[in-house]
Amino acid sequence: MIPDEDSALEPTVRVFSPEGHVIPYEIVCWFMEHVAGQVEACRIAFEQGESAVVE
Repeated sequence: MIPDEDSALEPTVRVFSPEGHVIPYEIVCWFMEHVAGQVEACRIAFEQGESAVVE
């Protein structure tokens, strides 16, 4: 969600739940970059036949 009525507000992502979580877009981007890095590391380990947990 990008606020257009108030340019001072930062973009946010609303997560549907009974509590109505609102997460700053910057945090969502950081999390998705972290997840992408973990997925890539796991993919490489899988291709190399490693069965150890990738951290």
